[in-house]
Amino acid sequence: MSKSRSIIIERAPIELGDSQNKMIASGWGEDALNNTVVEKITYISDGLKVKGYIAYPKDITNKYPCVIWNRGGIGDRGAIDPFTAKGVFGQIASWGYVVFTSQYRGNDGGEGKDEFGGSDLNDVLNLIPLADEFDCTVIDKWGIEGWSRGGMMTYLALTKNNHPAYPAANFKCAIVTGGIANLRCNSDESPFMRRLYEVTMGTYSDDEFNQKCESRSIVNFPEKLSKNTPMLILHGTDDNRVLPHDSLDLSYQLLKYKIPFRLVMLEGGDHFMRKHRKEIDEMRRKWYEKYLQ
Repeated sequence: MSKSRSIIIERAPIELGDSQNKMIASGWGEDALNNTVVEKITYISDGLKVKGYIAYPKDITNKYPCVIWNRGGIGDRGAIDPFTAKGVFGQIASWGYVVFTSQYRGNDGGEGKDEFGGSDLNDVLNLIPLADEFDCTVIDKWGIEGWSRGGMMTYLALTKNNHPAYPAANFKCAIVTGGIANLRCNSDESPFMRRLYEVTMGTYSDDEFNQKCESRSIVNFPEKLSKNTPMLILHGTDDNRVLPHDSLDLSYQLLKYKIPFRLVMLEGGDHFMRKHRKEIDEMRRKWYEKYLQ
């Protein structure tokens, strides 16, 4: 397990200007703006000071299930800024959840190095004990979600479901959008993914590189996923960054091992799902409502 107890050592509410607040209300809804609190945090993960965010409803007289949200990108590219945090995490909090998210080690001023699915996976799992620090959390009800690289982190975290080293990691449901399921496949076909590998793993030998790719590709070990965690998998058919067949190939494995899932391929959707945002938000909200409420 982690080398030291995971705790929050710094937290501060996000403050935005009037123009940004108007954009939040327009893009993510009045409830996300007015009825939630989003804070930037520093927490301890494996002895490192790691940056992240928490979000929760303003009404803390009730108790709410918890959601881990995993960001995409590598390093500070893809890191979540305060404006995006207020919108994305405020929206989920407005649905009635407490949200925990990590920037991953080495990013946004945090200590350590982003390993793209290596030891930084602990930065995701080490969010779980933070729920103990809030009176408004239901600590045995967890969902987990990720986009792009965050989808890969979600898949890897799900292999720890009911793991004895992480007894609290019992995710009731998961959502992945445009998620990486096969690194080796994408490195040959997507220039974006190839550049990503060069940044993250370019210093390794070919054998080391292949081993790391395989160890981060859920298509190689789908049997490790929990049969008790229904997954909503969303992918755009025009995604040229994380290719659509990542989700399609994984779906065959999920069928083989009888792991519950729903696959939705959105016609014409790109990596950022610009054309389908409202549709996706509604599917996500209903998925959490079905399995976490």
